[in-house]
Amino acid sequence: MTTSSHLRAPAFDPTLLALSEEVSEALAHGRPVVALESSVLSGFPYPENLELAREMDAGIRAQGAVPARIALLGGKLRVGLDDALLQEFCAYGKVPKVSTRDIGVTLAGGGPGGTTVSSSLLAAELAGIRVFAVAGIGGVHRDAPASYDISTDLVQFTRTRTAVVCAGAKSMLHPQWTLEWLETAGIPVIGYRCDDFPAYLSVSSGVRNPHRLDDLSDVARATWAHWRSGNGTSVLVTHPIAEDDGIPSQEIADALAEATELAAREGITGPAVTPYLLKAIAEATEGRTAAANRSVLKSTTVLAAEFAVHLAKEEQR
Repeated sequence: MTTSSHLRAPAFDPTLLALSEEVSEALAHGRPVVALESSVLSGFPYPENLELAREMDAGIRAQGAVPARIALLGGKLRVGLDDALLQEFCAYGKVPKVSTRDIGVTLAGGGPGGTTVSSSLLAAELAGIRVFAVAGIGGVHRDAPASYDISTDLVQFTRTRTAVVCAGAKSMLHPQWTLEWLETAGIPVIGYRCDDFPAYLSVSSGVRNPHRLDDLSDVARATWAHWRSGNGTSVLVTHPIAEDDGIPSQEIADALAEATELAAREGITGPAVTPYLLKAIAEATEGRTAAANRSVLKSTTVLAAEFAVHLAKEEQR
């Protein structure tokens, strides 16, 4: 039986992917590149978001790698923003968050979109980038048994061969359930110099990492061994926020418990839950989350750049 051509899945259209000159040149010469999401920049006012982005990029370059921030602009999946495009994106202020589900609608409309972890990973793999940095991944929500709220980040990890360097899962998520989901999906989680799975704004979630390695060369070897043995998933490399900059996990937990109850009473559901809870945590900690967020964003990107250098060396062996 012959399948009509109009029923076949369309092939990827390379004209939708636009690499910056810096990123394109780095990939062509085998230099380490670190992909970054852009939705996080909407959480800061302009020009604070621009200053933060430039600091993160400078931290990556200082380690010998090239930053590749991903965003949707002008009907293109842009991988790497030069300073003019970065200023343009940051000046928009609040832009829609775009996960893999939303890419088609946003591209077709031509409007700006801030990529989340899932959409950034898709673009990074299409571009050929092996390392992605993010402060906190999405995961399984604490009310998942009732809401079925599980981040698309986890699903994308099963589809993408990318090393994801992070400080654990976002604070409002259930760390144990998130790790259980990752285990079921066969996604390795490696703690770099840490026994416990970090909790984004807190040093520890109280749950152990499945593995611990203390040398980035060993992490790079384990990552390539995972892929070379036929696995097609991401590898998570976790490392916590600096202790002096973190917020005690019990303080976060107390704020979450109260905010979750209030959200339920007010009928807040779906995508509105996460920003509501983050705002509640910020208020309960008297704004200390903003400083902690900046700290973990910068430290994670620097570590990702260091790791990208080791991963590139290991690839050449």
